[in-house]
Amino acid sequence: MILVTGGTGLVGSHLLYRLIADSKAVRAIYRTKAKQEIVKRVFSYYTQDYESLFNKIEWIEADLLDIPQLTEAFKNIEYVYHCAAMVSFAPNDYHKLRKTNIEGTTNIVNLCISHHVKKLCYVSSVATIGDSENNRHVDEETNWNQEKDNSVYAITKYGAEIEIWRGTQEGLDAIIVNPGVIIGAGIWSHGSGELFNQVYEGLPFYTKGHIACVTVNDVVNSMVMLLESTIKNERYILVAEHIPYQTFLATIAKTLNVKPPHIEAKSWMLSIAWRLDWFKHKLTGKPRKLVKPMLKSTLNKTVYNNTKIKSQLNFQFTSISDYIENVASQFLKEH
Repeated sequence: MILVTGGTGLVGSHLLYRLIADSKAVRAIYRTKAKQEIVKRVFSYYTQDYESLFNKIEWIEADLLDIPQLTEAFKNIEYVYHCAAMVSFAPNDYHKLRKTNIEGTTNIVNLCISHHVKKLCYVSSVATIGDSENNRHVDEETNWNQEKDNSVYAITKYGAEIEIWRGTQEGLDAIIVNPGVIIGAGIWSHGSGELFNQVYEGLPFYTKGHIACVTVNDVVNSMVMLLESTIKNERYILVAEHIPYQTFLATIAKTLNVKPPHIEAKSWMLSIAWRLDWFKHKLTGKPRKLVKPMLKSTLNKTVYNNTKIKSQLNFQFTSISDYIENVASQFLKEH
């Protein structure tokens, strides 16, 4: 049996459909039943028979920090896809991020070892791939740069990866995938889905950086291929294309039939924006929306080398522009 953590997230929900469609026995962890509706919605993108397929999933309520619940979830499990994570770039969320992303992954790794799981696939991020000011082209061997102004999210995902590698030293076979920004339909309140919302509602600004992106289907397909292969204890960058933000947002706007962003947000404007957002947070206590590392990433021009997965698996990435149109069309149906 296969265990999927984070089954109600973007990657997890699309992965669940792939596994169930392939007639796999699947158990998925959830925290609130309301989020299971996301999975049904994602299944409906692929088939009209989504209810019966959804009902084939064995759901179990569990928290990554609750060892007894997780132990129950691991009964008779042979393979694990660890997709669960907390995503936030707000510095004040650092300790929560550590709990979920590092401690939660520690628990998953320990249970994989104690239950003799055959293989683990962990969904990380390109945020953990090192870079430097003088080396814009990076690959899986590029070292993590501790001197960089890393986001709290990147720091905790890197910490989670250390736990995965620790597990491999203790006998666990594992694979890590490092996706860029994942484009996919189903969740519109955060992640890439929020960009579709912002453009639809009238986003005036763009930046001169580029977005390193990949489709959710490519992420899922690569995860399944890697887990079912003989490859172990390796990591793979999953980035299909590097697209200028202006082009990326304009493509979304065109499909949504709205005005594309037309004002360049320069670096000094972004510096003012995150400082004002910090000041607003201090005055009102409301969660921060514009934090320095997140805004700096929109100016990023790092190029991630995807040669490894293409050469080892003969993997072909999906065209991002075509996929954006599909996701935007689905957005319009739901809005």
